[in-house]
Amino acid sequence: MGIVFSSVQEAVAALGKPLGHSDWLTIEQPRIDEFARATGDFQWIHVNPDKARDGPFGRTVAHGYLTFSLINMFLPELWRAEGMKMAVNYGADRLRFPAPVPVGSRVRAVGELVKAESIDENTVQTTVRVTMELEGSPKPGCVADIMGRYYF
Repeated sequence: MGIVFSSVQEAVAALGKPLGHSDWLTIEQPRIDEFARATGDFQWIHVNPDKARDGPFGRTVAHGYLTFSLINMFLPELWRAEGMKMAVNYGADRLRFPAPVPVGSRVRAVGELVKAESIDENTVQTTVRVTMELEGSPKPGCVADIMGRYYF
């Protein structure tokens, strides 16, 4: 597990620290198909294994936004607030998809706290740079700066 903080001051003091990495997750076709149903994005490179075999990646690939959405699942393994009243997603900056994430591959999140600022005595806004590593690939599947607000 990464850093645990329980106050605005502790979050700000963690600025610049690496947050470690999550466990690996295998990207399987049922997850890709469920994401397609949830978003209405049925492009064949994601959901048609037969056609994708002859496509540019040799098999289906995860939607970029599926890879991005997994960050929220991984964040508690990197960074966790205790004793807060509430936390909200505030946004994302610098979202990129440097490499496709083929079905059957494994991804994990690696984090670094790149910004932490006190909004008031009970609220901190943070930016965590999350890199979704793709096992065996020199390029990640996704890189995003995730902004959150924590209310104590």
